[in-house]
Amino acid sequence: MRGYEDLLGEIVTKSEPINRLLKILRDINLPFEYYVGAGCIANTVWNEISCYPFEYGISDVDIVYYDSGNKTLESEKEIKENLLNLLGDFPFKLDVKNQARVHLWYKEKFGFSIEPYHSLNSAIDTWPTTATALGLRQEKDDTLKIYAPYQLEDLFSMVVRPNKRMITREIYENKANKWQEKWPKLLVIPW
Repeated sequence: MRGYEDLLGEIVTKSEPINRLLKILRDINLPFEYYVGAGCIANTVWNEISCYPFEYGISDVDIVYYDSGNKTLESEKEIKENLLNLLGDFPFKLDVKNQARVHLWYKEKFGFSIEPYHSLNSAIDTWPTTATALGLRQEKDDTLKIYAPYQLEDLFSMVVRPNKRMITREIYENKANKWQEKWPKLLVIPW
């Protein structure tokens, strides 16, 4: 019996843009831990389950990393520009964020302060839903490294459940409502 990890790997490799991005990230040898994560991966899985095109409903692709030695916005921009040059014609907007610097801008964007993250995993642990608190990358041996602190059952069951570690009810409900309009089969668990 195949597990959710195998199924996730099979699905993301079917998505040409996501698969290409994973290979490019693997090949450029970033000097820190990173993941492709959150909504773009969940949306790809939901598209497969819903028989939608792989690109449907994906607004951007999140690339997150942790580099406490360089917390400049310029370094994020440099990584993004390098990736865009390597990707060529890419159908999604790239959102590249160093999780070591999120606390520097979070209050301005969301209205409340957060403590600095101490690792990439500690950042993903706080993402808004159990289904989207997820990161993956392709290793040098082509295996897929997956970080899913809340497992993958909600993702594959199309359940959107709040992760109340950091977000507000408003942030959760806005995301859940937006997703449910695009993927009506989603089961949204109330706050």
